[in-house]
Amino acid sequence: MASWLGVDLGQARVGLALSDPAARLAMPLATLDRRGLDDQSLAEQIGELAKQHQVQKVVVGLPVGLSGREGLAAQQVRQLVELLRPVLGPTTSLELQDERSSTIQAHRLLRLSGRPTKRHRPVVDQVAAQVILQAAVDKSLIECQSSPGQGGDQDNGSVGSV
Repeated sequence: MASWLGVDLGQARVGLALSDPAARLAMPLATLDRRGLDDQSLAEQIGELAKQHQVQKVVVGLPVGLSGREGLAAQQVRQLVELLRPVLGPTTSLELQDERSSTIQAHRLLRLSGRPTKRHRPVVDQVAAQVILQAAVDKSLIECQSSPGQGGDQDNGSVGSV
């Protein structure tokens, strides 16, 4: 098995998380400053990190509204994913994961860890990426347990492969 990379795309920052090699546990990795970067450069940076960490799958958070509808932010994520696909190459899969409330969960996890709220900004995007990635990892593990060899058909918030 190989690691998975989680991506939380924001307007100013991009949070990244990495799974262990068995793709069971997600951990915060890094925050990229998006300001001043065009989408192609950002895709190349993410692709470079994916190659550096020998990533098998990239899971990108898809901002879906509480109603389940996609808006402008979701369209922008889908556009970036299309730029990312050729950078990753054919051996790395891409998946979109519903990211509803991932930032709220990230702030909650940081508070529970004892980190003061005013010190969340530098790492909250990484932790949000961790939340997104862990949801995808958990879904994959549940599918493997429920239908070995068949992939399962449960829906636990995943938007799907792209």
